[in-house]
Amino acid sequence: MIKLSEISAKPPEGLDKKDTKKLTKELVEELEDLQRVMYAEGKHSLLVVFQGMDASGKDGATRKVFGAINPSGCRVHSFKKPTDEEFAHDFLWRVHKVAPAKGMIQIFNRSHYEDVLIQRVHKWIDMDKVHNRYEHINNFEKLLRDTGTQILKFYLHISFEEQLIQLKERMTEPDKHWKHNDNDWKEREHWDDYMLAYEDCFKHCSPDIPWTVVPSDDNWYKEYVVAKKVVETLRGLDMKYPPLDTEMEV
Repeated sequence: MIKLSEISAKPPEGLDKKDTKKLTKELVEELEDLQRVMYAEGKHSLLVVFQGMDASGKDGATRKVFGAINPSGCRVHSFKKPTDEEFAHDFLWRVHKVAPAKGMIQIFNRSHYEDVLIQRVHKWIDMDKVHNRYEHINNFEKLLRDTGTQILKFYLHISFEEQLIQLKERMTEPDKHWKHNDNDWKEREHWDDYMLAYEDCFKHCSPDIPWTVVPSDDNWYKEYVVAKKVVETLRGLDMKYPPLDTEMEV
């Protein structure tokens, strides 16, 4: 069982920052090529789930790892408070309709897991409903996987101390003011409850589609871990450009 308190949010000791950033650059370039083949072939899709506490760097990881990809083949969706229409449906309704089509990469900045995290922490649902939702989430993800969608679930593991630094920077640095949200400070008060909720997600929504816990106090290492996992996954699909389909003579 994953215990977040036992996992460092820092990169491994002795890892060279300059060399790692160079590797990340190479991986991002390869990802651009792999995505182009996937889009052309149209047989597979990839869903990337980013979860993490406020200021863990979900936006930054998206921008740094996927920023060079042709936007025709990549989408990003951020899940916020459900609308009245979304509340009127089951909790996965708004998620399923933005699942990736064949050939596409879909990135979830937060995801369907919010419905077993924030709602649990604030006791808007009881634990019976939480476990019921785990089952629905597992079935939903299995459906996507069985119909050609690879799913990568990343928990961006920022430390309590580093989050404080990042939240303060949002208040003191003008170019980060737009990121500030008073509610982030209120959610920080529930840190321990969120850690327990995440650990339960890791326990009950794995191992068939496992989580990757990404040490995220240092952006350069976080970006490397995400890029490496994504590239390794796409390599494993053995994708190829489709052959020419025409009766015309050159």
